[in-house]
Amino acid sequence: MSSQAASSGMKQRAASVSVLSNAALTAAKLVAAFLTGSVSILSEALHSGLDLVAALMALLAVRKSREPADADHRFGHGKFESISGLLEGMLILVAVGLIAYSAIRKIMTGQVDVAMPGVGVAAMGVSAVLNFFVSRMLFRVARRTDSVALEADAWHLSTDVWTSVGVLVGLTVITVAERIGWREANHLDPIIALLVAVVITRAAWSITRRAWDHLVDRALPAEEVHQIEALLLEHYPQVAEFHQLRTRKSGAERQIDLHLVVPGGISVADAHQLCDDLEEHLHRLLPGSEVLIHVEPTPDGERV
Repeated sequence: MSSQAASSGMKQRAASVSVLSNAALTAAKLVAAFLTGSVSILSEALHSGLDLVAALMALLAVRKSREPADADHRFGHGKFESISGLLEGMLILVAVGLIAYSAIRKIMTGQVDVAMPGVGVAAMGVSAVLNFFVSRMLFRVARRTDSVALEADAWHLSTDVWTSVGVLVGLTVITVAERIGWREANHLDPIIALLVAVVITRAAWSITRRAWDHLVDRALPAEEVHQIEALLLEHYPQVAEFHQLRTRKSGAERQIDLHLVVPGGISVADAHQLCDDLEEHLHRLLPGSEVLIHVEPTPDGERV
C-alpha cells in the first residue's frame, strides 16, 4: 500500500470515529436537556449537533479529496477539505447565535430553574472525557496527514471539551446550592451558556481563517518558503538564479512552482536531471509537495 493510500485510509477512519462519537453525544445531551430544562446543556447539545454535521462534512471531504486528478480537476480534489473547514467555521457561528438567543431569553424571562442537575453533570462528564480522547486522536492524525478538515473537526471537539467542563462545573454548583436552599445559583446556567458562546466564537474564527487562506491560494507559511529558498541557495551552486517562486496549499498538498535559471551550455538531459534532483529534495523537505519547475538559460548562453 502506498503512503498516500495509507494516509487517506487513516484520515477516513479518524473521521468515521468522530461521526460516531458526535452522534452518541448529541443524543445524550438532548435527552439530558429535556430532563433538566437546562439552557447550558441545550447549548451543548446544539454544539454537539453542529459538531456532528461538521464531522459528516469532514468525512465526505476526506473521501472526496483522496480522488485522483481528473479532466475537470487537473490539480486534484484537495480543496474540498478547505471548503469543509470553511463551512465548519460558519456552522459554529450559527451555533453561537442559537446559544446566545436561548441564554438571553432565559435571563430576560427569569425562567432559569434547572431540574435534576445531577443528570446534566453526568452527561457533561461523559462528553468531556470522550471528546478529549477523540480530539487528541484527530489532532494526531491531522498532523500526520496535514488535513485541514480533520484539524477543524479536532478544534470543534477540543472546544467542546472545555465548554462541557464549564457547564459541568456550573451544574455541580447548582446541585450543591439546591441542597442548601440557594435558588439564585440557577442564574449560573444561562451565564455559562453565554461564556460557551464566546469560546466557540474564537474557535470559529481560527478555523474559518485558515480554510479561507487555502481557498484563496495564500502562500505557504514564511518559514516553509525560507526553507525552499535556503535549499536552492545552499545546495545548488550550479544554478545561476531562481525567480517567480510561487506556493500555495490545496488540502494536504503543497504546490510549488518556480523558474530556474541554469547555465546556457547545459544539456537538456543534465537540466532534466537537475530538476529531478531538486524535486526529490523538495519532496523530502516538505512531504506532500507537487513541484513544477520552468528551466531558463542564462542570457546569451553564459556559463557560471
